[in-house]
Amino acid sequence: MNFISANDFSKSQIKELFGLSKMLKDKSKRPLSDRKPIMALLFEKVSTRTRISFESAMLQLGGHPIYIDARTSQLSRGESISDTARVLSTYVDIIAARMNRHSDLEEFASHSDVPVINALTDFEHPCQSLSDIYTILEEFGKISGIKIAFVGDIASNTANSLMITASKMGADVSLVGPKGYAPNEAYIKKANENTDISVCSILKDGLKDCDVIYTDTFISMGQETESKRRRRIFSGYQVNQEMLKYAKKGVRIMHCLPAHRGEEITSEALDSKNSLVWKQAANKLVVEKAIILYLLRQPK
Repeated sequence: MNFISANDFSKSQIKELFGLSKMLKDKSKRPLSDRKPIMALLFEKVSTRTRISFESAMLQLGGHPIYIDARTSQLSRGESISDTARVLSTYVDIIAARMNRHSDLEEFASHSDVPVINALTDFEHPCQSLSDIYTILEEFGKISGIKIAFVGDIASNTANSLMITASKMGADVSLVGPKGYAPNEAYIKKANENTDISVCSILKDGLKDCDVIYTDTFISMGQETESKRRRRIFSGYQVNQEMLKYAKKGVRIMHCLPAHRGEEITSEALDSKNSLVWKQAANKLVVEKAIILYLLRQPK
């Protein structure tokens, strides 16, 4: 079994993962220490939190991580994705891959003999969405009935995965961003099978009755040439203290990091008592531990 998309885990499987996550907060529990599996981390894009949390997760479980910068691998010299996957999966027990194109990751997974985890592509960031929803569950004690407003670049990979995972668990999602940056229709359609996904450009309407305001960078990796234009278009969607008046009293603030303080979010909001950002970042580790353990326990 692979974890390539937020669509890959059912609601019951997500609940099981959250149970494992809670158990694995105890660092003394090292369920893979006898087996000592090896994880390859194949990254085409730079990373801080995802890379370090996966490496730490594997070590804490009792396994061993190996980081591979794709730029220093034979992929950079023209070796095919399929050949790389075939060979790499004979050396290791599980693979986390961060690739530029989602279709490349799908091709890689189709030729791998071991589980493959999506560590971010241009379409999705499913490990992030699981840790986000787990954080909301810890904070509110429930997911069903919670309203999440994703503000800013609502066509991003983070938004795609979040709306799928949130909808499976019964949360409502409001996507609030400028006209012309519509979310992926396929993800909207899939998420709407489970709950209400609304899309609007007016902050007052999109944030009404929301429990969580979520934002991400306005300029994702690979969009640097669009920086000036995107800053101008998204400037009205900065998460700040003024924005909070449109939401519920005590609304929580989330950001998957890295944050660009003064652009998509102010320091005042990021470091406020409303912020769940640091708890959210810490939970990446335990949720990724759960994902690794769950996949390695599945029959081949």
